Amino acid sequence: MIEENGPSAHEQPLVSSSSQARQKLEGLLNKNMRIRMTDGRTLVGLFLCTDRDCNVILGSAQEFLKSSDTFSQGEPRVLGLAMIPGHHVVSIEVETDSLEDADGFGANH
Repeated sequence: MIEENGPSAHEQPLVSSSSQARQKLEGLLNKNMRIRMTDGRTLVGLFLCTDRDCNVILGSAQEFLKSSDTFSQGEPRVLGLAMIPGHHVVSIEVETDSLEDADGFGANH
């Protein structure tokens, strides 16, 4: 009888893949995100949390309503802490940090 002390070889990539996904999500914590929703609204705020159902919690969130004029966003409505159900999420964009971009530009030139 052969005993295995650890995970088998075919289980290792799954654990590694899951670990990499978790690390990527952890790297996005406290980053500014722009989330478009199925009803046309856009929420912008700090990424604080998500779960297996893709629900998202944003901190310091602002809501932008869908506008008929593509050039005007209108005044944002301050929401504070907001929970977006995963089934309402159309797209998620991470806003780049202007300080990191400036540092990167200065370091390369």
